[in-house]
Amino acid sequence: MSDSNTTDFTNPSTFILLGIPGLEVAHVWISIPFCTMYVIAILGNFTILFIVKREPSLHGPMYYFLCMLAVSDLVLSTSILPNTLSIFWFNSREIDFSACLTQMYFLHCFLTMESGIFVAMALDRYVAICDPLRHSTILTNHVVAKIGLAVVLRGCVFALPAPFLARQWPYCRTNIIPHTHCEHIAVVKLACNDTCISSYYGLFVIFCVRGVDMLFITVSYTQILRAIFSLPTKDTRLKTFGTCSSHLCVILAFYIPSLFSLLMQQFGHNVALHFHVLMANMYSLVPPMLNPIIYGVRTRQIRGRLLRLFSHKGT
Repeated sequence: MSDSNTTDFTNPSTFILLGIPGLEVAHVWISIPFCTMYVIAILGNFTILFIVKREPSLHGPMYYFLCMLAVSDLVLSTSILPNTLSIFWFNSREIDFSACLTQMYFLHCFLTMESGIFVAMALDRYVAICDPLRHSTILTNHVVAKIGLAVVLRGCVFALPAPFLARQWPYCRTNIIPHTHCEHIAVVKLACNDTCISSYYGLFVIFCVRGVDMLFITVSYTQILRAIFSLPTKDTRLKTFGTCSSHLCVILAFYIPSLFSLLMQQFGHNVALHFHVLMANMYSLVPPMLNPIIYGVRTRQIRGRLLRLFSHKGT
């Protein structure tokens, strides 16, 4: 292995993932919360999908978008966590070059999809609160399907340049990636050539894709809050705000760690490497774990259906 790490090469057949540099001795202990969060994410998102499928009253735009979010969360967490846990538990560090690029693609594809789903959910809440009488005529099943298709296609297209650019660079220094998975910037930093194009593309995605999504969500919720505060009674305002609070919690749980980690990768050169890696894992794992919990607690219809499900099993 040592020879392959020092010999010049332009097309490495495999990369070596270090895990969390500097915290190798604690890998087993770190794996406990990681594995716990992953199990919660899997069980929680499958529960959301099961409940929405079984309950006809939940067959509406809001819950269709929620199912899209659950599927995105499942793929997002599964794209990196099994590989990360295999490093922690079995010291299985090798990853094929093509598999590395595939992992990179799925990670960035579903992060972009998830951002697009939040925009769609914000649109649904905007129409439901600001123009409730036309909600069923504006967001028909056909329109929801078109929005879902657009979100998927946008994710697939915007994620494609990352592995494509990474494949073009010659890697002549080392094939050791100081990370738990094939994160875009972590891989291209190993290249010999000037990789400014990859860095500029990363910034483009942050500001022109995530930034535009956040702007649209901010505008939508500004209008929603104005509509809520114009309602005549306090009880009505609180009830209406309650329908949006779960969406706001989920959006903040996704965007805050995601943007912090991506900006830190671009500009945080003085930040400890293990902190970079931990943050990159957090934004890929914490939102998929929190989303079903937040929706299960804050959404009355899902909470009620879940309680009925368990009460039937108890009897």
